[in-house]
Order: sequence, then structure tokens, then C-alpha cells
Amino acid sequence: MKLKRILVRYYPPGILLQVRDREKVEQKEIDVFDLNESTDIESHAEKIIATQPILANHKSHLVTLLNKLLEKKKAGEQGFRLFKSINAHLLPLTNCAFNKSGNLCLTASYDRTAKVINVLNGKETASLEGHKNVVYAVAFNNPFGNLVVTGSFDHTSRVYDTATGKNLQTLAGHEQEVVCVAFDPEGRTVVSGSMDYTARHYCTETGKCLRPFLSHKGEVVSVDFDRNGSSLLTASFDRTSKIFDIRSGEVVHTFSGHRGEVSCAQFNFASDLVVTSSIDENCKLFDVRTGKCLYTLCGHSDEVLDVTFNAIGSEVATASADGTSRIYDAKTGRLKSKCEGHEGEISKVAYNSQGTRVLTAGIDKTARLWDPTNGECMQILRGHTDEIFSCSFNYYGDTIITASKDNSCKIWKS
Repeated sequence: MKLKRILVRYYPPGILLQVRDREKVEQKEIDVFDLNESTDIESHAEKIIATQPILANHKSHLVTLLNKLLEKKKAGEQGFRLFKSINAHLLPLTNCAFNKSGNLCLTASYDRTAKVINVLNGKETASLEGHKNVVYAVAFNNPFGNLVVTGSFDHTSRVYDTATGKNLQTLAGHEQEVVCVAFDPEGRTVVSGSMDYTARHYCTETGKCLRPFLSHKGEVVSVDFDRNGSSLLTASFDRTSKIFDIRSGEVVHTFSGHRGEVSCAQFNFASDLVVTSSIDENCKLFDVRTGKCLYTLCGHSDEVLDVTFNAIGSEVATASADGTSRIYDAKTGRLKSKCEGHEGEISKVAYNSQGTRVLTAGIDKTARLWDPTNGECMQILRGHTDEIFSCSFNYYGDTIITASKDNSCKIWKS
């Protein structure tokens, strides 16, 4: 066995080893989630070498990479300024997303189009056209970013070429509005969720429906692949979430217990935990291996509209109609901090990749940045003239996009 290359994974922090064993090249991932300012880098490198002897002659390079990871982690604590205000749509926006490198963003709108925007100069690079109703959901095939998928109220999804805007495939089969879409980790397939109670799995190259997922008894409003792309997580208004085996289409687990519609469901990075949010004012953490509920995350006084893990899966952040976001410890289910200050509903919440800031989008026309350790508001992003309903960080955590009912999206840079 021979070490071919040592790479770094910035978010979540890790070291990647490419190892050649005869004619086969394998990649090993070493997570370094606990890296912080008090870490003795030399000692940490020695501990890694103890578990991976193949690195014995590469300590100095390993130390250099660990220092780079630490520098990137510190970079997430900067403030932001308004860089560009983009009015690319004729009607209000519905959603937004970044490609992995953060140089391109996607916007979707009631005007039946999606737009690809160059974040560096704020200019539109492609208009994605063809839908006959509202474009509601959008996603890049990250980490590649050469394809875009859209989901529309016209009951279809479409796959486009990012560079040219050419419609490559129209994904048909749903009988009601498509409200969520996701590429698998390799970008070879797409899953869409619909108000027709189903999710559907498509091949991006041919547009063929590989299989429908038919077990829900209510609208499917959230879809998420696990880390390996072998399992699909869905959230439904039937008050449950489900994990499906992608190959067989069979239900692996049904996560129940909510007293109201489930608004969102997400895997953590390791794909061993699932978090769900509900209009019953609670979130729940489930064990993927057993299917059992580990914790109910209580405390909100109104519907929980969105929920997300941080990059390493150690924390959960919520967005609620009660105007607050809450941060919970994913290992214990305990409340860590409250983020209070919005005047009215919060519809979206996101972590930066470093896990040092939480971003929320509010009906009060502002987005806000919070310190998750204590709930302190670090910055208020003002400039929109109507409700902000979507927001996102880029991969490096140095750019933010916000989407509003004022027909515009705004790009904020650190």
C-alpha cells in the first residue's frame, strides 16, 4: 500500500488520504472536527499518525494542512457588507442557492424562470426558461456545479446546463406542484418531492424516472440524500419523515411522533442522525440506525418552519414563526442558546461552514447573523423592502445571498 496524495477537506474539517493498493486507488477520510485555537497542532498530528502509520514520513506536511484548516475555521467570524442588489426577475423570488465554490448563485421566481448569477460581478449568466408556472425549488449538482435542477408548480422538474442555460431534460410524472429537489452526491440522479404525496427518482442523463416513492399520505415538502447517496430522506405533511433505500425504493424507517405537519428533515454530515421540524412547535432528533427518537427539541411557541445541522453535525439550529431561532446540542438535545430579535416569523436558517455563525431570514425585511454559542446578534443585514424568505452562505462562508418578495436578491460579502 502506497500513499499517493494528502488532501484537505475544509468543511467539515478533515484530511483525505489517497492510497494506492496495487491497481486500485482508495480514499480515506480523517475527521478533525475538534480542531480549535487551543489545539496543540504537533500533538494532534502525532495522534493522527498513530492511527494512520502511512503518514509517518509526512508529519510536516500534515502539520501545515492542520494549520490551514484552523485558519479557515477562524475566517467565519467576519462581518458583511452589501455587495450587489440584483433585480433579475419580474416577480417575487421563491428560492436561492449557491454552487460549491460560491462564484455562481441560482434564483427562482414566480415569473416562471430561474436565473444563474455571477456572484463576482452580479451579472446574469443564464436564464433558465421553459416552465409554465412558478419555479419554486432550485439546486446545483454540487460539488461539480455544471448542472442545475428546478422544480415547478407546473408539475415538472427540469435539468439545465449551468453555462448555457440549455434545458437538457424535462422530468415528468408528478400530478401536482413540485416543491423540493435534490441531486445525489455524484450528480447522476435527481429526486423531487411533490404535493401529490410522492417523491420521484430520475436519471439526469436520460430524464427517465427510475422509481416513485409512494408511501406518504400527505404532501412531500423536503428531500435529502445521505452522505453516500444510498438513502433518501423525505418530510411530509402526513406528520412523518421516512428513509427510503434508493435502489429498492423500500422504506427503511418511518419517523413518527409529531402532532403536526413536518416542515423539513435533514441528515447530519455522518448520516447517522436525522432532525425534523414541525408546525407542532417542536423538532425531533432520530437515530438512523435504529429509527428511534432520541430527543424532542422543545421551547418554541409557534410553528418551526426550518431546521438545519451545522457542518459537523454537532448542533441544530431552528427557524420559527415565533420570531426566534434556537440552537441545540445534537448529542444531548439540550438548548444551548436563543437567538431573539426578529420582529415576526423566521422562514429560513443556515450555518456557515465553519459553524461560527447562524444566518436567519425574516418577515421583518432583515436577515441576521448570530453567534450560536450565546445567541448574540452580531449583525443585521438591511436593504430589502419586503419579506426575506430564503438565505444561504457559500461554501467558504464569506458570501451570503438573500432572496425577497421585493423581486430582488442581494449579495453580501465579508
